[in-house]
Amino acid sequence: MHKYLRAIGFSGMKKEELEKIFEQIIKAPTVQKVAVDSEGNEFAELSKEFGEFFGISVRGIYREDDTFEMEYYYPYLYGRSISTREPAEVEKHAEKESYAGICDEVRIGVTLIFYLQNIVDYLAVKNSKGYMNLADGIILGALSTEGKILLPVNKTEKKPASTKKESKDRNCLIAAARDGDEDAIENLTLEDIDTYSLLSRRIAHEDVLSIVDSYFMPYGIESDQYSILGEIMDVALLQNKLTQENIYSMEILCNDIVFDVCINQKDLLGEPEVGRRFKGNVWMQGSIRYRE
Repeated sequence: MHKYLRAIGFSGMKKEELEKIFEQIIKAPTVQKVAVDSEGNEFAELSKEFGEFFGISVRGIYREDDTFEMEYYYPYLYGRSISTREPAEVEKHAEKESYAGICDEVRIGVTLIFYLQNIVDYLAVKNSKGYMNLADGIILGALSTEGKILLPVNKTEKKPASTKKESKDRNCLIAAARDGDEDAIENLTLEDIDTYSLLSRRIAHEDVLSIVDSYFMPYGIESDQYSILGEIMDVALLQNKLTQENIYSMEILCNDIVFDVCINQKDLLGEPEVGRRFKGNVWMQGSIRYRE
């Protein structure tokens, strides 16, 4: 049983019930995509929506007699907007026909690794000359099985504008440092020393979550899972059409990156509202949008 099934409203699912759902998906998918995989097979992804932007995808191959042989499945959430336009590389997982996207996004401070959703689109273009130039942004979506709502940090009216400029300047420094600029590396080192000194003074009489506005950090041993803290920009209460379980879909601003997060209502502590913050662990998924 997939751990993140509960994030899209399948919390009490048994194996027999799940197999019936797979039969429904294979028989009448909402979306069906087919391409030739890395071993020359006719690889297919069959997806069925069980709510707005979320559902289950099954992947496998079509045999010569046109019967579908399922290899694996995963729950998904499709993001609604482009999160980043940084170039992404794609790597195949060792054990099955699934792929990970890898993106160097300076705004979040770590290499962004996500579970690739639209692998059929990738398989269709990967043999094209300069296929990476066909990419036109990455749309991220994340599933969570545990999270809580925090109150926002009190900010002055002038602070957001100055913080945005400081963040942009720092991103430029990080980009220059990655290219080997010694002055940029030195400036970043001095900034980090000043930041550490400031935090050491404030942490003595303030709570850490009133100092840290947002963060994006790797979580656990799997490369596409993260611990995040970000501001809620939009929130909607959805319902799984099959199980009738309630699902929260939230648009999160985290380290200047915007993406959607889906979580079961009973796994979320607190009431989400625009302006409040979401803190939790997520499984990051994404699709690379390719130009026609």
